[in-house]
Amino acid sequence: MMKPISPTYINVKGRLLDLATPQVMGILNVTPDSFYSGSRMQTEEDIAARARQILDEGASIIDIGAYSSRANAEHISAEEEMGRLRTGLEILNRNHPEAIISVDTFRADVAEECVKDYGVAIINDIAAGEMDHRMFQTVADLGVPYIMMHMQGTPQSMQKEPSYDNLIKDIFLYFARKVQQLRDLGVKDIILDPGFGFGKTLEHNYELMAHLEEFHIFELPVLVGVSRKSMIYRLLGGTPQDSLNGTTVLDTVALMKGAHILRVHDVREAVEAVRITEKLKIESGYDK
Repeated sequence: MMKPISPTYINVKGRLLDLATPQVMGILNVTPDSFYSGSRMQTEEDIAARARQILDEGASIIDIGAYSSRANAEHISAEEEMGRLRTGLEILNRNHPEAIISVDTFRADVAEECVKDYGVAIINDIAAGEMDHRMFQTVADLGVPYIMMHMQGTPQSMQKEPSYDNLIKDIFLYFARKVQQLRDLGVKDIILDPGFGFGKTLEHNYELMAHLEEFHIFELPVLVGVSRKSMIYRLLGGTPQDSLNGTTVLDTVALMKGAHILRVHDVREAVEAVRITEKLKIESGYDK
């Protein structure tokens, strides 16, 4: 089991969220076309019920997204993305005003409106500023925690023969450059997402998981999102609907390698994985 690094805190709307105990982020997709049909919520009743489920099952963060980032997803306009988000965020603010909300967007204007008008606490950017050059400055100006993910290409092109000279080295160099740019702008709270499934083959994904603990060299929180992804069902067979057990296995491996946040569709199972691995840390003396 990975010995945890020093406790890592992020400032969430003036409160410190301690990531020394891993946190679970529940996915709320206000889209018609996300790869996992069970995550698509479009009616007000569905959105409200999904938000309540995420919180009741023990997640500390709700991650709302309105742009499907599955491979070959349809590219929608900023106006359509923000229109979907307004609906979802109004419901969240009305029903769960104290909840920590993250917005999954690569667009700076969308991020700004979500934070300023709807109190969103965290920006989760699959493109690490590559799809909107204004994102880094916007995040710096907003002063919110920023999750940046590694992706080769775009959602429309990322799975067209992805290749690397050296997978881990290439991603490390990518993050090193991005972290320095963010630090130069004054961004304080940065979370790294290695980007499982984004511009990576099946073999790349498992190589990445095998070396996950090495990302602690950055001394930054690490988010892992493998929930029901193709790296599971392409190895084991089946579909996203069949991939809960594989998800829980990989989440547990990620936790034992020091992951700080799990981004998941199935919150209760992830929370249980956290509780079990934390108990193992205590009994092994790793929390001392």
